[in-house]
Amino acid sequence: MKRVYDLFESYNPKNEQEQRDQKLILEFIKRNPDALDRTNLAAHITSSAFVVNKTFDKIVFAYHHIYQSWAWVGGHADGDDDLLHVSIKEAKEETGLESIKPYNNDIFTIDVIYVHNHIKKGVYVPDHLHLNATYLLIADDKEEPIHNPEEHQDVRWFNLDQVMDMVSEERMKAVYVKAFDEMKKLKEKM
Repeated sequence: MKRVYDLFESYNPKNEQEQRDQKLILEFIKRNPDALDRTNLAAHITSSAFVVNKTFDKIVFAYHHIYQSWAWVGGHADGDDDLLHVSIKEAKEETGLESIKPYNNDIFTIDVIYVHNHIKKGVYVPDHLHLNATYLLIADDKEEPIHNPEEHQDVRWFNLDQVMDMVSEERMKAVYVKAFDEMKKLKEKM
């Protein structure tokens, strides 16, 4: 757990929300040795990815079964303390894109995300929190994503400035807008 604690502790929060989420995540990790596993029903570490093209004007979103919305990709750490590895693995599994590479090795954004109870593969999953590290990943936008029916209903490239019109999960919009603003700053530096 030290590696994950250090990852979150060394992260430089972008705003007040991230400062408070960072504090919550660090306290949770200190008190819960099982924070990397879904066996902790209250909360657990997850790792998501924003998969964009090299010019930061296109992004891959998937239409998720549970949330019935277009969204980023990612998943549970399931004991893996290399969260960048988790984000890349999940992004490849969910998009089928082989060209995925990290923009850099740093966490891009952090969020504590409330997950409503639901049924997954016939099993009830109670309300819980995802303590999430998000990474920025780069892929070739000429490569077509491959739909994985176990993960989602569809997956495709969108123009970054239009994808928010496709998001129907209201509570996630602030998470995406924050990240997209950061991507715009990176693009301006290019």
